[in-house]
Amino acid sequence: MIAKISSGKDTAGLIRYLFDTKKAKDHTDPHLVASWDGFAPDPGRADDFTATKKLLVADLDLHVKQARRLGRAPKQHMWHCSIRAAKTDRILSDDEWAAIARRVVAATGIAPEGDPDGCRWVAVRHAPDHIHIAATKVRGDLRTARHWNDYLTADKELAAIEKEYGLFQVVRGDRTAAKRPTRAEHEKARRAGQQQTARERLRTTVRTVVAVAASTEEFVRLLTDLDGVLVEVQNFPSGDLRGYKVALEGDTNAAGEPIWFSGSELAPDLSLPKIQQRLAAIEPQPTDQQTGRRRLNPWHQATAAAERIPHHLDQGDDEAAQAHLASFGEALDALPRLAPKDIRPQLQHAAIAFERATRSRIRNNDQHARALRGAVRAMRAHPVTGDGAVLAMFLDAAVLVVIAAARWHQQRQHDQQVIAAHQTLVHLQTAYDRSAAAPLAALAQRTPPPVTVERHAQQISAILPDYAERVVSDPVWPALAAALTEAETAGHDPERLLQQAADQRALDDADSPARVLTWRVNRLTQRPAPSAQALAAQARSTVATRAARPVPIDPGTPPRPGPAAGPGRRR
Repeated sequence: MIAKISSGKDTAGLIRYLFDTKKAKDHTDPHLVASWDGFAPDPGRADDFTATKKLLVADLDLHVKQARRLGRAPKQHMWHCSIRAAKTDRILSDDEWAAIARRVVAATGIAPEGDPDGCRWVAVRHAPDHIHIAATKVRGDLRTARHWNDYLTADKELAAIEKEYGLFQVVRGDRTAAKRPTRAEHEKARRAGQQQTARERLRTTVRTVVAVAASTEEFVRLLTDLDGVLVEVQNFPSGDLRGYKVALEGDTNAAGEPIWFSGSELAPDLSLPKIQQRLAAIEPQPTDQQTGRRRLNPWHQATAAAERIPHHLDQGDDEAAQAHLASFGEALDALPRLAPKDIRPQLQHAAIAFERATRSRIRNNDQHARALRGAVRAMRAHPVTGDGAVLAMFLDAAVLVVIAAARWHQQRQHDQQVIAAHQTLVHLQTAYDRSAAAPLAALAQRTPPPVTVERHAQQISAILPDYAERVVSDPVWPALAAALTEAETAGHDPERLLQQAADQRALDDADSPARVLTWRVNRLTQRPAPSAQALAAQARSTVATRAARPVPIDPGTPPRPGPAAGPGRRR
């Protein structure tokens, strides 16, 4: 069950709407199912509808008028709560709806149970699947009702009602979701032939700009340069940026003025302070001149950072985990600007869906996700080219991140976020399948001779015995064998690469371990192959480390006497 609560100042207008059957064609048989005392006049069952309606309005407004004479009546004196059952729920009787209405007005503080001075209210049913509760907020003692947090208390009561009545149990949020568009906004978008409301379109636009901006100044500049978007910034007297608001060109009110939305009205994390906090947590990318060597492709850096996210989620630091999910959401927001046109719609849907999974009641510490944010900003200068292998590589890692995110949210009972992650997975998988087809086919065409393929299969069996059978029987296996051969030709040790690829993250969540290994080997091959001196140094380091490890001694075995200490010897 879902409750929607609002306030107003027109008792007669609300009652007129609830009992109307002419303009509201979906209203059938409107009538009262409950009221504050059980004896309220019911226009839906009276012979004289108009007179009875006026009488009902007068009865509801009685305490409001008395309080108004004393100057104590609230301006918004009407309280309106609609309660709708799920489509799959059975049809409830009038008596059941009456009991539900009484519980809701009691839980919200409108008419506490056993309180003779509770507010006056009525519950109207004009459809099989929902009721409306109309109440005036002035109590019998002429005090205003204490109904703070009424949506939360009503929602909590409805959750209990769903269990008791055997109804569909709605997935409830944690009040961190972006504000939903109103019915009026949806109707306006439909009339304009738009699938999304202005609020939703602006939210997506701003989120994408934040994902690629490297500073607050660049964020404002990129936003201002967009076609079809109006931007207005506010500054403090000192000249520092105070806030911003955006509107779509042509989206105006009745007076012809643009309909503005502040960042916080679009989403909780799009307010200027939140944006500034995120942009401050970006790891600067060194230039080739600063490092003295060729810098890694930022797509490879972003993929490496994404591959580490499932590990971070398992470490028990919820603030760090939430920060990594937020930075990953920014990476998804940026992808539609960087990817080929044919998969942009799927990537856009994935970013929009995952947006809900980037926030929860857990505070995120943005300092834990600097590397991915920095790599994503650097990707702007490296758009996807050629066969799109870098994009497919990142999307393959992204699929595993989303699976881990769904598991992390599920462990913390973040129901809406879990659903959002599952929805994201569908779009990401589709985008990956489209982007990976060409580069994997190109790799498979370079499959080495059977003898080399067999040698790589033996290496897989030695290093990954639990996955060997799945890997070599996978359709992607020829591409993986080709990637290992090319890595070997470039001077890399295939066994060492396989071990590094396996150590990066367990393959348990992967539908295709061969596919994951292919992209990991491909990415690791982009690094310069270690020289003979480096390999020798690594070997000496490994031997020294093993020699330094203490040998376990059986406590029941007496120590054996060793040789006497002397020059060059240690006990």
